[in-house]
Amino acid sequence: MLDIRKNNIIFKNSKHILILVSCVLCLFTSCKIHYSFTGGSVPPEAKTVSVQYFQNNASLAPPTLSQTFTETLKDKLSSQTRLSMINKGGDLSFEGSVSNYTTGPIAIQSTDQAALNRLTITVNVKYTCMFDEKKNFEQSFSRYADYTSDQNLASIEEQLTREINEQLVQDIFNRALNNW
Repeated sequence: MLDIRKNNIIFKNSKHILILVSCVLCLFTSCKIHYSFTGGSVPPEAKTVSVQYFQNNASLAPPTLSQTFTETLKDKLSSQTRLSMINKGGDLSFEGSVSNYTTGPIAIQSTDQAALNRLTITVNVKYTCMFDEKKNFEQSFSRYADYTSDQNLASIEEQLTREINEQLVQDIFNRALNNW
C-alpha cells in the first residue's frame, strides 16, 4: 500500500511539472524576438532603396569625397539589407551633401607646433521611409580621425577619409534602420 501511495505522489508531481513546463514553453514560443545579425530592421513592406549623389559643399574636400561617400553608403545598404538598389524614388531614400571638411591642430606639443591634427568630415542626410513618416529625418553626422603632425595629410588623406566614411555610413545606417 505504501508503494502505491509513493507512486501516486510521484505521478502527481510529475504531472504538475509537465504542466508547468508546457506553460513555460507556450509562453516562449508565442513571444517572438527578431534578431538581425546584418544590422538593420528594414520595414517588411520595403523592397527598394535609393541613394542620391551626395554633393560636395565643403570647400577644402578632395574632389572624389562625394563619390566615395555615396558609394560607401550604397555598398553598406546593398550588403546589409535585402533591398534592391534603384536610382530614384526607393521605398527608403537617402539624399544629402558633404557640408564640412576641416583639418586642424588638437594637441599642442610646443609653442609653435601641434602634436596631433584632426580631420573632420560632416554630412547632412535626409532619410525618407515611404511606409512610416515618423522614421523620416534630416540630420548632420560628423566624424573625425586624428593623425600626428609629422605625417603629411596628402599622404594619408585617402586612408583617413575612407575610415571616416565608414564611420559616418555606420552612424547613418544605425539611425535610419536601427533607430539609434
